[in-house]
Amino acid sequence: MDIQGKVALVTGGATRVGKAITLMLAGAGANVVINYNRSAQAAAETEAEARALGVDAFAIQCDVSDWTAVQRMARAAIERFGGVDILVNSASDFTQTPVPTTEMDAWHRVTRISIDGTFYVTNALIPSMQARGGGAIVNIIDLSAWQPWRRFTAHAVGKAGMLALTRQFALELAPTIRVNALASGPVLPPDNHPQESIERVANRTLLKRWGTPADAANAVRYLIEADFVTGSVLVVDGGEQLT
Repeated sequence: MDIQGKVALVTGGATRVGKAITLMLAGAGANVVINYNRSAQAAAETEAEARALGVDAFAIQCDVSDWTAVQRMARAAIERFGGVDILVNSASDFTQTPVPTTEMDAWHRVTRISIDGTFYVTNALIPSMQARGGGAIVNIIDLSAWQPWRRFTAHAVGKAGMLALTRQFALELAPTIRVNALASGPVLPPDNHPQESIERVANRTLLKRWGTPADAANAVRYLIEADFVTGSVLVVDGGEQLT
């Protein structure tokens, strides 16, 4: 798919890696819909940066775990641009969920964003993509889809669910819509991450360093443009998976 002139929606597209993906798409010539939930100021800044690249951009608030809100977002995107060609499901919640627990709120919040949110947004935009002749979807996961992470049970289950949805959607939507996943490794430390933790993570990779948000964004671009790739997972982790 040629990104130039297309319309892309990025969930969680206002901050961190989602922002890098949004600006990559804008730089490649796509008009962008920037989904956010609570990051209104960051969304406005990302929208302005995208517009400065010469495309149309618009930020829209939506909790992707809310089906009714997702339907409203889809309608707004279609009314603004006539449809969507590219979808990147990047929204996530990195809250810890230790086991056992008596508090279920975190479990439900994390899994509803990753699993329900990915399903809801994709489901809402499929008819628009089909009406426009096809599309490309990329789901952002990480190594926890295969490897358990202590204290992050909901996160790992959510990413594994997104991986399953990637394959299922690829099967269901072929041949007009391609669906792939990016499994991103350490490309951007969490806010206020201690330096010793940053160094420890770097040493877990074969390349002994962190990547950058641009590494993830460029991998997303490949998956969008690669017309003979669907149902696949591209791992961009500096070799961390092998260690």
